[in-house]
Amino acid sequence: MKAKWIAVMVCLLMFGTAAVADNHGVSWESLSEGQLEVLGQFADTWDRFPEERQARLARGAARWAGMTDEQRQQAQGRFRAWRDLDDSRRDAIRERAEAFRDLSPDEQQRIRKNFHRYRQMNQDRRQQLRDRYRRMTPEQRQRLRDRLHQRPPPRTRDGR
Repeated sequence: MKAKWIAVMVCLLMFGTAAVADNHGVSWESLSEGQLEVLGQFADTWDRFPEERQARLARGAARWAGMTDEQRQQAQGRFRAWRDLDDSRRDAIRERAEAFRDLSPDEQQRIRKNFHRYRQMNQDRRQQLRDRYRRMTPEQRQRLRDRLHQRPPPRTRDGR
């Protein structure tokens, strides 16, 4: 029972909390077998949940049900790491996530691409960038952000 609750929480944290439910929420009867298995503990109270929470839980349960055991273990590890953060750190992360969701789709895509490029760098290069950024003054950091925001998106190797 506790594992299922953790699973639901992991899915919610991993995949965001913003949801748009239809005008009638998500009926218990419309859930798949996998979703019902994960959300079984909510069977008696499901109809009392707000529509947004029903949609969020249903999406998270569907994702959880579709995960491999390895993916579930990784998700549980991320949840443990999240749970171990202090409240101020979690609040800061939530604020940044909310600010990201408020960005235009193009801006979100730009940030995702930059993050992907960063993750593709070797460890030494990433550490060099982090060290260089930490040595900057707040004004230098802002100028860098402004300059990066104004330049055109990088071209891929195939010229697109």
